Amino acid sequence: MNLSHSTYGHYMEQPVVFPKIAARNLERRDVMLPDAFDGERNVVMIAFQQRHQALVDSWVPWLENIHTTDAAFRFYEIPAIGRIWSPFRSLIDGGMATAIREPVVLQRTLTVYGDVSRLTVPLGITDRRTIHVVAVDGQSRIRDMVSGSFSEFSAQRILNAFP
Repeated sequence: MNLSHSTYGHYMEQPVVFPKIAARNLERRDVMLPDAFDGERNVVMIAFQQRHQALVDSWVPWLENIHTTDAAFRFYEIPAIGRIWSPFRSLIDGGMATAIREPVVLQRTLTVYGDVSRLTVPLGITDRRTIHVVAVDGQSRIRDMVSGSFSEFSAQRILNAFP
């Protein structure tokens, strides 16, 4: 039996991998997750509501600092938007792109529309009232996950998740 230690504190048969799901970056390029994660060490911030942007933004300075010193490190923002909003995708994504305008941020923001449970259930996310910050290795395995705004404790936990 191949047991691996889960970062959620229990043992499981197989490591949890990031689910395969279609997304689109804010430059309107369709991508598949987790294939779009380019790093050996990836941090993925999943947000469920527009008001979560402040929580995402609290992580960005720290993530940018890590990225400047570690060539194999990447980070991504994933707004997960319910299927009711799918008909408005162009309008919503266009509004985000207009507000952002920075090419690097447009490329790393990957919107997911539709049945959000296709993302939350495989990751074990049960609370959509806050963001979830997920450490994903180069083989798409989940190394650890924290939730909420940036804190030194959470940041160290994410950093320590990678070998």
